[in-house]
Amino acid sequence: MSPWNLASQAPINITVSWPSLYNPGIELTNPQSGPTVSGGSYLYQPDDIFKFTLYWTLIFHIPFYLACGTYAFFNFTFPPHRRRGIHVYGGDPMALSLSVRAPTHAEPALASVSAKPPRPNARRSRVTFAVLVLLTFLFVSLCGAVLGAAVVGFLLAGVYQAGGFSMSTWIPFIWAVIQGLVALLGIWPSVIDII
Repeated sequence: MSPWNLASQAPINITVSWPSLYNPGIELTNPQSGPTVSGGSYLYQPDDIFKFTLYWTLIFHIPFYLACGTYAFFNFTFPPHRRRGIHVYGGDPMALSLSVRAPTHAEPALASVSAKPPRPNARRSRVTFAVLVLLTFLFVSLCGAVLGAAVVGFLLAGVYQAGGFSMSTWIPFIWAVIQGLVALLGIWPSVIDII
């Protein structure tokens, strides 16, 4: 018996608990004539498909942003030390001789002025700014995961309902892995280079 009511094309109310992952080998080794295999878990309601997709997307999406946000947090909290003096890049002694020159009479001597410019936000410390950066990473990750899960979950629900198919609980898992990998591709070139 199909879980779809063919008269109205509405699924019968069958719900499974999350994660309900089963051994996918039972579908490959025991092909049956029906659309479902005994021992498998299947999703039919769009809300259940969205819920499964959201949970798996959060699991696979947030760790990448959390790792980058933690890296940025420590980079802003403990910035790399800058060495004072003149750096010679490439070991070229001519670069050193060309970059150092004596001030002329028309230029004031800048060595006597050693006052630091005022900080734009004197009350905000590095730790506060680093926490704001970390929270921004987590907020962007959460928003991206929810939006991605909504689009993919309801798109999958529409496709499977239109065909009258039974969706395995592995399908939201696989699409969440794909979304996590796409998020990783989006993080690496832009965000890591900025940090």
